[in-house]
Amino acid sequence: MRRMIARSAGGTDVGRRRNLNEDAWRGDDELTVYFVADGMGGHAAGEVASAEAVETAHGFIARARPNLTTLTEPLNEGDARAALRVMESAIQAATYMVFSMAELDRDKSGMGTTMSGMLVLGDFAIIGQVGDSRIYQIRDGMAVQVTEDHTLIAWQLRQGLITPEQARLSTQKNVITRAVGNREYVQVDTCIVPLEPGDRFLLCSDGLHGYLRQSEIPSIAEVGGDDAVQQFIQLANERGGKDNITAILVEIFPS
Repeated sequence: MRRMIARSAGGTDVGRRRNLNEDAWRGDDELTVYFVADGMGGHAAGEVASAEAVETAHGFIARARPNLTTLTEPLNEGDARAALRVMESAIQAATYMVFSMAELDRDKSGMGTTMSGMLVLGDFAIIGQVGDSRIYQIRDGMAVQVTEDHTLIAWQLRQGLITPEQARLSTQKNVITRAVGNREYVQVDTCIVPLEPGDRFLLCSDGLHGYLRQSEIPSIAEVGGDDAVQQFIQLANERGGKDNITAILVEIFPS
């Protein structure tokens, strides 16, 4: 039996500047798996890439989930590696699907998508990441970013090539260094996050986190459920809404 259960709410909005919503999301409380994707690649292609990636990754998890061992303390390393491989493989499957679709349709050549995924498995969350959508963990009134942005700016910051102030003012904020689907293979970041009852997780596209101060996340997440999701979306729209906005709030409870 799982020692933790998850309940989620999610939503997406086209924003105030775009005519097309290229974001996609999927929240499945039965499988306790959650994905957010932000597509790119021109007319219709970004929308296709994100939708196909989310559905492919979800389907992969659905098939693999019954074979995964529930993760509890003390953590069994073999079981943990298997869970990480499943998340990585789910995102790789999405990569291959999106790339193959683009190969078959020249109008969609070069399309791709970001992808942030989370699978609750016993006392732990399995995280997968490609691109610059994000996952935050909220605990004890504080929010911590548990994913790493795969962007040129983030890389330059890690290398010490630019300062945080230069990053804030840069015109290259949207340059992605990794994406699902623009090649046959992508390097997927994965990690395991220990869970406690009362934890909340925010999965979101950059259309939200680009407007959001990290210190603002806990108080909105505390509202819970659909109301919190709508507050996140409303905040991004009020501050400009220049991109599509997607958020999933996952709340962790003891079983």
